[in-house]
Amino acid sequence: MQTDAVHFYWRPGCGFCSMLRRGLDKAGIETTDHNIWENDADAATVRSYANGNETVPTIVVGEVGMVNPSAKQVTQYLQQAAPHLLPDGYEAPKPGLVGRLLGG
Repeated sequence: MQTDAVHFYWRPGCGFCSMLRRGLDKAGIETTDHNIWENDADAATVRSYANGNETVPTIVVGEVGMVNPSAKQVTQYLQQAAPHLLPDGYEAPKPGLVGRLLGG
């Protein structure tokens, strides 16, 4: 099944949401955003992936939910499972000095 979007579940004032948003924006990944405080169905979706909790950010791609992922985790998943949701010409960032020293 091909998925149509990266669904980003968030709430106002969430620092982890802001951090993930910046990372996804930097990577050029478009999202469909869902404020869980404005829609009960969106909050229920998050609870279904977060063991009954309203833990955000939560990313849903197709049937897969990721609770509080990093932008790197989201892009790695998209590269494997939904490359059509990455921007044209997307290339994963090269590891920095520490990453290269550790074999990354």
